[in-house]
Amino acid sequence: MTKELHIQILEVVALIPYGTVASYGQIAQLAGLPKHARLVGYVLKHLDPESDLPWHRVINAQGKISTNRLNAHGENIQQMKLLEEDVVVVAGKVSLKKYQWN
Repeated sequence: MTKELHIQILEVVALIPYGTVASYGQIAQLAGLPKHARLVGYVLKHLDPESDLPWHRVINAQGKISTNRLNAHGENIQQMKLLEEDVVVVAGKVSLKKYQWN
């Protein structure tokens, strides 16, 4: 993967408005990389934990949040960050109808 693709993806992620979410596929599409949703996931998985990029606003096409970033208390960091933005997460899912970035 080239650094340029990495940057294209991160630039799109940076644009996701507060209180909304986008799917991996949507980010790939907007970055000019249709059919590369997995690449978006890869880039975000390897993002510096100290980054202030809104990675937490990226979810899968079914509205499911990631389950692999937990804090010291075992709480899902993505869910907590979304709740701070008034994005409701029920049973690990977000309503795309209500919260998806258009």
